[in-house]
Amino acid sequence: MNLWQKTIEGEIFLVDKPYEWSSFDVVKNIKSLFWRTDKTKLKIGHAGTLDPLATGLLVICTGKKTKIIDRFLNDDKAYSGTICLGATRPSFDRETEIDAHFDTSAISEQMIRNMAASFLGEQEQYPPVFSAVKIDGKRAYEKARKGQDVQVRPRTVHISRFDITGIEGNLVHFYVKCSKGTYIRSLASDFGKRLNSGAYLHDLRRERSGDFDVKNAYTMNDLMQLLRDSYTKTQTIPES
Repeated sequence: MNLWQKTIEGEIFLVDKPYEWSSFDVVKNIKSLFWRTDKTKLKIGHAGTLDPLATGLLVICTGKKTKIIDRFLNDDKAYSGTICLGATRPSFDRETEIDAHFDTSAISEQMIRNMAASFLGEQEQYPPVFSAVKIDGKRAYEKARKGQDVQVRPRTVHISRFDITGIEGNLVHFYVKCSKGTYIRSLASDFGKRLNSGAYLHDLRRERSGDFDVKNAYTMNDLMQLLRDSYTKTQTIPES
């Protein structure tokens, strides 16, 4: 059984999600390849959404493997990224424009490192209003983008690791390991508030999900080419 057939039967792929792609874009492109090629209705899903402005590990399950997606959703996640101090944005990341500026002259490197340590452990966190959380049957971001009032409920999350890996002016580089359901955008926003300033998530990359590591992930181009090559061992497949 070649890779094409294995994918239809049931396979797990690690994908390095491209910048500005939604998690659904990854699923849609793989699914479309199978439909365009031989009209196969591929059963496929992912284990944990990544925001379009984030990159990194996305666990993709196909065929019978979609039955175990919930198992991966519960895994701890690890991220690297950068927090920008001194400003806020409604989306808590670069999706929206800056709405306020703050003085950061009193914030020292030691304050930043001490503040990271204060986030360790269990805590309540409010998801961003620009998120996929459902409110009255609709995604929160759908209401937020229309300027409607959005009331999100807090959730309990756990931060097991929060390392500051570098500081360049107002840019704070970090590595975080956290429980499922943690919003790193909210973590960035809360980080600024605790420093009596403002902050937003400048960039984000998912490094790990459970035992899966982004170092072992395919780029989308490589994965799509592998699937095409697998199919063309017996037939010709049209280029996308």
